[in-house]
Amino acid sequence: MLIVHHLGKSQSERIVWLCEELEIPYELKRYARDASTMLAPPDYKALHPIGSAPVIIDGDLVLAESGAIVEYISAKHGHGRLRPGPDDPGFADFLYWLHFANGTLQAGMGRMMLLNRLGLAEDNPVLLMMRSRLDRAFAAVEARCGEADYLAGSTLTTADIMTVFSLTTMRYFLPYDLAPFPNIRAYLARIGARPAYQRAMAKGDPGMELLLS
Repeated sequence: MLIVHHLGKSQSERIVWLCEELEIPYELKRYARDASTMLAPPDYKALHPIGSAPVIIDGDLVLAESGAIVEYISAKHGHGRLRPGPDDPGFADFLYWLHFANGTLQAGMGRMMLLNRLGLAEDNPVLLMMRSRLDRAFAAVEARCGEADYLAGSTLTTADIMTVFSLTTMRYFLPYDLAPFPNIRAYLARIGARPAYQRAMAKGDPGMELLLS
């Protein structure tokens, strides 16, 4: 059986959510972050040479990287569900937002989180540049959420599953005010109403407040 190793408050929530959306059997193993460092515990880091979340085990396969895992599960266990084909009108949008999730949005948030910890002056040019890039990323998501119910069109895809973590749980590590983004907040309300998302978050991070607004 597919085993999902889930680190609390991490990108591995994407994998739990994907399994719930696809309604495929899986075993969930939960790990808590170290209370002082907020890093993964040693037994989680030992699962894969990269030492970060998420990690799945499927038979003899041990796989890391959330994007790779989402693609793998969708193809092997989901029979391509939640992924439009090349003839679908939303295919290009799907590909763009699927890769935007970690290539631009999450990467920008990660950089800003690290820069904030350095205690740089507010007028530091690197800080200003990275903040501007992140603001533009959020503005792009806001514009798209005003055009369609989901990032690739009218239905949920793995592009959404890849993106939502950055708009929600990542804000525990990098607070970001969504008040100026009504379309994103409406989008997150749609996500939060999905039974599969509710099940995934209740199983993976029970008791955690969901930052859906």
